[in-house]
Formats: sequence, C-alpha cells, structure tokens
Amino acid sequence: MSLIIRNLQRAIPIRRVPIRKKIEQLRCILGVQKFDLGVICVNNRHIEHLNRTYRRQNISTDVLSFPFHENLKAGELPQSCAQDDYNLGDIFLGVEYIYQQCEENKEDYNSVLTVTIAHGMCHLLGYKHSTEADWKQMYEKEREILQELSRMSGTNLQPLTKRHF
Repeated sequence: MSLIIRNLQRAIPIRRVPIRKKIEQLRCILGVQKFDLGVICVNNRHIEHLNRTYRRQNISTDVLSFPFHENLKAGELPQSCAQDDYNLGDIFLGVEYIYQQCEENKEDYNSVLTVTIAHGMCHLLGYKHSTEADWKQMYEKEREILQELSRMSGTNLQPLTKRHF
C-alpha cells in the first residue's frame, strides 16, 4: 500500500529516495507492506509541540508514533476487516533534533535516522519501552529487524533503545 513521506521543515535537508528505500525494506522485514504508513519530518518547534500535546513533555524528541490501531499486542499485525483499516499510522521524525544529537555524539545522521524510523515502526506495531520487560521485548525486535536490514545494506545498525534500561 502507500507510503507517504512529508517534509514539513526546512532546518535539515531530507533525501527522500534513500529514506523511502530504507522504509520499504523495513516494511518488508516486518511484513507490513500492505499497510499504509505516513512519515512526517518536522523541526524542533513542531516535535516539541506534539510532545507537549500528546505526552505532556515540554521538550523536543527524536520520534513520536501515532498508531492507527489501538491496543495492539507487541508482535501481532493489525487485523483489518476493511480496506480503510490497512493503515499502520504515522511517524513524526524530529529531524532537526536527530541531526543535532548526531552532531553532538559524532554519529552518522542517515544511520540514526534509519534506526529511529525502525523504532517508530515498532511502536506502531504495539511495542513499548515503559517497563523493563516491555523494553527487552522491543529491544529484541529492533535488534532483529536492524540486523536483517544491516545484512541487506552492508551496514551495522544498532537499536535506538540500546541504552534505555
């Protein structure tokens, strides 16, 4: 199904073709190619506003995921009864925040962006990291899909939640 990538910011240049390729590879690995997905790139002000509105945290962040389906159990694909239900949801990427963190930590921006997208997709599929048990489950899923993506692309991507607990 469709993949929509929107760039609503001007702070950091976005190269849509490589991002689209990585997202499509992640969709294949996760087996969710038939689901619609939105990926929206925003600046610090926009992601901070979303974070304040939906999570009551008045700070910028790297990614916010808004699943289409509620109460998904981690590891289960959404059960869709109608064509309109084939939707994973939307991922908002704080690309300015991600870029700034990469500059501070001397990390490759494109690799971190890919890992952040994978993290957001896991959230759309019901994975969480609010408890240590949830984190372990999400970490393993992220590690598994990033290992496969690394194999396909000749990279060495590590989960975003590596140092969470």
